[in-house]
Amino acid sequence: MRKVIVTGGSGFIGQAVVRHLVAEGFEVATLARTPHSTSESPGVHQFSGDIADLDFLNNAFVGIDTVIHLAAKTGIWGRKEDFFKTNVIGTQNVLAACKQCGVSALVFASTPSVVFDKNDLCGINERTPYSHNYLCHYTHSKSIAEGLALAANSESLKVTVLRPNLVWGPGDTNLIPRLLGQARCSQLRRIGDGRNLVDVTYIDNAADAFVLAAKRLHESDDPAGKVYFISQGEPVNLWNWINKFFRRLDLPVVERRLSFSRAYYWGMLTEACYSLFRIKKEPCMTRFLAVQLARSHWFSIENAIRDLGYTPKVTTADGINRVVDWVKNSSI
Repeated sequence: MRKVIVTGGSGFIGQAVVRHLVAEGFEVATLARTPHSTSESPGVHQFSGDIADLDFLNNAFVGIDTVIHLAAKTGIWGRKEDFFKTNVIGTQNVLAACKQCGVSALVFASTPSVVFDKNDLCGINERTPYSHNYLCHYTHSKSIAEGLALAANSESLKVTVLRPNLVWGPGDTNLIPRLLGQARCSQLRRIGDGRNLVDVTYIDNAADAFVLAAKRLHESDDPAGKVYFISQGEPVNLWNWINKFFRRLDLPVVERRLSFSRAYYWGMLTEACYSLFRIKKEPCMTRFLAVQLARSHWFSIENAIRDLGYTPKVTTADGINRVVDWVKNSSI
């Protein structure tokens, strides 16, 4: 492993992965739709383009031996064709470019949501089958893309899939800012009985997992063609974890409740109205979001520990301290 390209390198996880790779002395390039600052990682080469453009990828992957594929369209709302263009067709193009350019290792970023339905998932492992009831286009498209990546595993292109859950930390552009915004407007409600346990993943631990997986693919066949859940290794009570942040930041804690059934049907009605009137703005509640906020979903990381040598180096408590400091010293 010598030359690595990170698709989605301008994103929250992508930038962390790049920092880890640079710190270990690898030659690194990033691929993103638009140019971004690399002030923290001088010497990183940037390619600006769309993974839906195969010719662009074929040019960018020349001389690359490892691809960490993070680029994706995420979210709980949007047009099906937009999710499938980036997540499915984009992944097909990444795989084709890897084969065209002789890339020998690919680490694909997936999500635990590909196995998530309306039921609690407690301590499950990677043998759990895909969901039969996808509640948003993101999870459906990622499950297809994950299958394509695994099917491409071969002697010439080794492929590993990682499924980090709820990645958070300083620099987060999604989870933490959303929580803070809703807390300041007193919009959050506890969905369900408030006892659900979920896995979370601190950003540096997630980035470490991707780098470990990439290196391991060049050392052994053990992780090739396999999927790994990634997390802190200790599930948290979702609402207690959120309220810890809020207390430390002098924000009102979440006390008001809404039953899961009401939230789910509220989400169903909202989705129907948004679809009927073609509203692009993300709804405040969907069926997928109701399930995510009400049900337990935590996963075994035993296989990642055994095959990748993964251990969450930053504890959840330390991660909270770092995020609190970051929020207090920023304009979020």
